[in-house]
Amino acid sequence: MGEGSIFFSVAPYHILSYGTLLGTQVFHTFINAPDSFKVLERQQFAILQRKLFPSYFAIQTTVPAILALTYPGTKNLVGEFSIPSGFAGTFHESNRWAVLLPLGTMLVTGLVNLAYLLPKTNDITARRRAQERKDGKLSYAAPPHSEQMAALNKSFGRVHGVSSLLNLVTLLATVAYGVKLSSRLTYKDK
Repeated sequence: MGEGSIFFSVAPYHILSYGTLLGTQVFHTFINAPDSFKVLERQQFAILQRKLFPSYFAIQTTVPAILALTYPGTKNLVGEFSIPSGFAGTFHESNRWAVLLPLGTMLVTGLVNLAYLLPKTNDITARRRAQERKDGKLSYAAPPHSEQMAALNKSFGRVHGVSSLLNLVTLLATVAYGVKLSSRLTYKDK
């Protein structure tokens, strides 16, 4: 492993980070959450999600920054970097739409979910549990509900819907970036 080793380049760390992000999002969105919802009681599902979401949204927030930091530059025919690696390459004018936009979208949507919507959802959930004790009826039981519970359910649905939409936007931005990243792969016949 000499100085020219791939381990001294940002490329493998970039690809591994991207794969981790995409795999985490696909697994949680399409397998873990739906299957858990189907097999767990509602309260256990809520406990599981409260435990998983901080880590999940932290991954959605930090990995795009890692991808920007490890962005592999592009070399020209003489072996010089025409687009630099790292943040400079991410912010290079030729990468504004295909690199910076999806990475920035991922970071912002993950951060909004982590720092704003998750605490808001947890607050509404705690208030719904308190209202359930007052009403003697679960929030997800068949209507009618008290006015307070109906308002809390409506708030929860709205916040959860926005969070789910942002999660989908993050996933789509991740896939869009993957398409750009894959366009840089080349096959060399030896």
